[in-house]
Amino acid sequence: MSDTAVAPADLAGRIKDALRLVIDPELGYNIVDLGLVYDIAVEDGGVAHIVMTTTTRGCPATGYLKDGALEAAENVPEVEFVDVALTYEPPWTPDMMSEKAKEHLGISSGAGW
Repeated sequence: MSDTAVAPADLAGRIKDALRLVIDPELGYNIVDLGLVYDIAVEDGGVAHIVMTTTTRGCPATGYLKDGALEAAENVPEVEFVDVALTYEPPWTPDMMSEKAKEHLGISSGAGW
């Protein structure tokens, strides 16, 4: 690895930060803190793999969110290629949200989903 190359873990962290700019249009909060991003893996050479979900299988914003994740990751310096995969395993639940997202949406922890 050259002195200017970014370690895959560091690049994954930068991608995660960039994904916070993608806002779910229905919930009005970013996809990372909503718990919609399940995994970010980066291979040498800046190849990024993102696994994400939506709140429901029939979510009308699915294409928007997937495209937004792709574009946000592609805009991170040193990312050369991005693959975004959609999954519904495990199914998303509000428990997956960060405390900040729950607070923003007025949801108390342990509210019993």
